Amino acid sequence: MGKDRKAALVRISGRVQGVSFRVWTRARAEQLGLVGWVRNEGDGSVKALIAGPETAVSAMLKEFWNGPPGASVVAVEVEVASPEAIPSGFQITA
Repeated sequence: MGKDRKAALVRISGRVQGVSFRVWTRARAEQLGLVGWVRNEGDGSVKALIAGPETAVSAMLKEFWNGPPGASVVAVEVEVASPEAIPSGFQITA
């Protein structure tokens, strides 16, 4: 990834399962030109790997705080991700 590109591993907590959070994440990420994946976690959170232009990643990180209608986000934890682990496209996994 170039210097203007960024990757982040994100855990979103709150009421984020059962509200189409994964579908919303994929649609919004694709609109922003991001690649990566999103999945439900066993503890009730949602985890996502997002990568792309730094401005798009920053925008998505802000959007995670709102989520889709019905979501109630209480935490968005962000870690820097390794660019080697980034898939092409955006997938919903497990």
